[in-house]
Amino acid sequence: MKGECLCGEVAFKIAGELPHLYQCHCSLCRKATGAAANAATFVQGEQFKWLSGQGNIRSYQRESGYRSDFCATCGSPVPNQLRGSDWVWVPAGLLEGESSARVAVHLHMESAAAWEQETAHCQRFDASPENLQALNSALQQV
Repeated sequence: MKGECLCGEVAFKIAGELPHLYQCHCSLCRKATGAAANAATFVQGEQFKWLSGQGNIRSYQRESGYRSDFCATCGSPVPNQLRGSDWVWVPAGLLEGESSARVAVHLHMESAAAWEQETAHCQRFDASPENLQALNSALQQV
């Protein structure tokens, strides 16, 4: 399995079967991604190999130990070694190709954003609406 950031500068590959994924809903992961949750997994270091762009990676670390590595060009979160272990954290959104991996665990649900709660009446589109006006219209029909 290969993966890369949005601009393609940082790229990597994972050998072997990809483990199942988790989604973390804590406030730190929401802020780091700008999304409702951070979908990720982790693999043994021996399974992980950088293909390009390591010199383009920047890192932010809080006093608590929370760490976020990202591409300096496009800002995409990128893999990083987990706190001195042999495990590498891998953001699922960077992965390309088919896998049998699925989200198996949701973490920090007590911290989940109030707006995240899925509802039965939520509209679903196979692609983006044809324009911004159509999207705005769909948002008003809740």
